[in-house]
Amino acid sequence: MLTGSRGRGILGGRYGRRAVGLLGAASVVVAMTAAGSMTPAAGAGGAQIGKDLFGTLADGTKVWRYTLTNGHGARVKIITYGGIIQTLEVPDKHGRPGNIALGFDNLADYVAKSPYFGAIIGRYGNRIAKGTFTLDGKTYHLPTNDGPNSLHGGTQGFDKRVWSATPQKSGKNVGLRLDYTSPDGEMGYPGTLKTTVTYTLTPGNSIRMDYHATTTKATVVNLTNHTYFNLAGEGSGDIYDQRLQINARNYTPVDSTLIPTGQIARVSGTPLDFTRATPIGARIRDGHPQMVIGRGYDHNFVLDRHGHGLETAARATDPRTGRILTVLTDQPGLQFYSGNFLDGTLVGTSGRMYRQGDAFCLETQHYPDSPNHANFPSTVLRPGQVYNTTTVYGFSAH
Repeated sequence: MLTGSRGRGILGGRYGRRAVGLLGAASVVVAMTAAGSMTPAAGAGGAQIGKDLFGTLADGTKVWRYTLTNGHGARVKIITYGGIIQTLEVPDKHGRPGNIALGFDNLADYVAKSPYFGAIIGRYGNRIAKGTFTLDGKTYHLPTNDGPNSLHGGTQGFDKRVWSATPQKSGKNVGLRLDYTSPDGEMGYPGTLKTTVTYTLTPGNSIRMDYHATTTKATVVNLTNHTYFNLAGEGSGDIYDQRLQINARNYTPVDSTLIPTGQIARVSGTPLDFTRATPIGARIRDGHPQMVIGRGYDHNFVLDRHGHGLETAARATDPRTGRILTVLTDQPGLQFYSGNFLDGTLVGTSGRMYRQGDAFCLETQHYPDSPNHANFPSTVLRPGQVYNTTTVYGFSAH
């Protein structure tokens, strides 16, 4: 959502109904030690923020890891490189915590070969056709890194930047604020973009992601997070028995390079119909042309929206562990990706290799290639406007 200097909705105003019940209690106080590490202060209960050195880049830049714990079975580890969620532990139906996010146990693998595991994506999440868009009569050219197209902000997107981190206490929640300023012209995008992403872990086992950005020139912005989920547990095998429901009766079909054709099409009668909870693998081998192009699911769903604020976009469940993931967002689209390009060459935090279909992503977003489709919701941000959007990943079990 974009707002002007007086806070009135400019983009996304017709999207979202206020969601309640996911954000909850358990206060935390954080004390800084002289060495710069963090420990919970007296009276903090089970909620904590910890900090340790995760690694050092070739240029000597230190990458820190922050561990957020809520005292109710949830723990998330975030590194300052890419704002990456390295691990995410939530309880199963027996109350046993387990990591459900794919990732690496070392910095070198994130730098050399990560397929965006857990990262903040920007300046523009998803694809822009041929790395080109025109804004206010001027054409801009971006690095192409996905065949003929620009993907997730280009060759050096936000997922490859080191963010400054500030621990947060917001009421009874514990969080981490990440800041990065993208200079004018970086990856071909106009305007200096000041970006803040805040992760908040709640006592109700939800992770809230608040995105905020301003620009010095007219530009395009589409921020998201690229966590790969496996509700049965990271490294446990494929996700084909896990059930998914997406609140979308329409999607944006793609061409052979995964760029939207511009059409808004019905999911009814296709393997992309998740309006009712369906096992992810039930139709993944269907010969529908869209499934062949994506080698599975890699599509933007046009969410059914009813008002302002957060609305439920999707719900995923694992029948074995009982874990449930509920996604709420104020964004118009959701990219469902079924891990089609995991090929056994990556080894995760569990020491197990990742193969095709071992995780899924639910990326809240504006539509791919929106700058080149006048019929899609606009992603233009101008000086004086503020980009604000929120997504909540809520976890439960039964």
